[in-house]
Amino acid sequence: MNTFPKDFIWGTATSAYQIEGAASKDGKGPSIWDAFVTIPGKIKNAESGNVACDHYHRFKEDVQLMKKMGVNAYRFSISWSRIMPTGKDEINEKGIEFYSNLIDTLLVAGIEPWVTLYHWDLPLTLQLEEDGWLGKTISDRFADYANLCFERFGGRVTKWITLNEPWVAAMLGHGQGVFAPGRTSNTEPYLAAHHMILAHAKAVKLYREKYGFQNGKIGIANNCDWREPLTKSKQDQEAAVRALEFFLGWFADPVYKGDYPKSMRERLGKRLPKFTEQEHQLIKGSSDFFGLNHYTTMYASHDDGVTSEGNVYGNGGISEDQDVSLSLDPNWEYTTMNWAVVPWGCQKMLEWIAERYGNPDIYITENGCSYSDEVINGAVNDYKRVAFFKGYLTACKKAIDNGVKLRGYFAWSFMDNFEWASGYEKRFGMHYVNFKTLERIPKSSAEWYAETIANNGVLDN
Repeated sequence: MNTFPKDFIWGTATSAYQIEGAASKDGKGPSIWDAFVTIPGKIKNAESGNVACDHYHRFKEDVQLMKKMGVNAYRFSISWSRIMPTGKDEINEKGIEFYSNLIDTLLVAGIEPWVTLYHWDLPLTLQLEEDGWLGKTISDRFADYANLCFERFGGRVTKWITLNEPWVAAMLGHGQGVFAPGRTSNTEPYLAAHHMILAHAKAVKLYREKYGFQNGKIGIANNCDWREPLTKSKQDQEAAVRALEFFLGWFADPVYKGDYPKSMRERLGKRLPKFTEQEHQLIKGSSDFFGLNHYTTMYASHDDGVTSEGNVYGNGGISEDQDVSLSLDPNWEYTTMNWAVVPWGCQKMLEWIAERYGNPDIYITENGCSYSDEVINGAVNDYKRVAFFKGYLTACKKAIDNGVKLRGYFAWSFMDNFEWASGYEKRFGMHYVNFKTLERIPKSSAEWYAETIANNGVLDN
């Protein structure tokens, strides 16, 4: 039987800006995403997260939907500017109350809260007054914010994630400019990422030293897609590893090895900031588990520096810095995000992490797919999504059987939501949401996931 361990964590995940709405209600301050969505041409159909799924008002109903799914964990993010409107000093008690009530509701329902402190929605004041993630003050600001969360929610929350996908905030926010704060540069992504890593480490140090009595665990959630060598040539083999180092190693190597990958040091030179010896010690070992957001796979091959038009920025870093060309197999199936469905890439990704980083406890903190959902007679026949989850969970089980310490899986996403620059067009949810009526319609993938959990992860039913 293809059965997962009995103590395996089955969860689902969301982020604050994508589902909460109530963008300026009850004292919440603006974030960089509240500002970014107002720029013409940045968001599909000029949409925003001002209302989104209205989770702020309907969280009790949403928790009941999760309970019906049978999940034993829910990963959500806290909006920094909802509890600290300017990102510093002032505390918004109404915001604290919302998250406190959400946490209590989850616990009553038997669902463990997994809290992400930062999912890209930096308080706008910190961006305007202190240069955001490029500024020297940001890591200390983040530690102060984290301290408030640990103080108010700790004890009831024992699983913390400092940053979600810092690669996205660094590269898409400061390299390509397609995400907030909308900056374009070939140097700023590396500086922003440097400060994010320091912010993560400072928050972890604070948590361990001041709140160790809460007996919790804290880590970081990095995103990475698998890079398969296009050919068996030595150059392509090396290119694939280099692509992974510029994608995942960029953030994971400092945490597990104390510094950036050698390939990045050699290729970036002065553009890659350096850690002090004290910072090396602060960062190394600053994660109790390995959080992985994984969605797809691409082929990697060596590129002699002649980057094809439209591929200056590859999915994983600045291509001209890596000398890597990325490609896809036209025979693969693709989601509406044009991401290839390649379950075996997930298994290889997990096994690569286990080998490189000493086989840590791993949690897949996001995995899912976007498909066009059509409601027929009050339901959605989302057989493609069911097939996606079954394929990727089967790959996860194979990795476990090969010795990978995969401890849990969070499906992305709990329900359809505001998908950043894509607006509401791209749908990742296991529950469909009518964004005009905000009606929740159960979908077959949610029902399949519930049945899988109830059967201890048996996939061959």
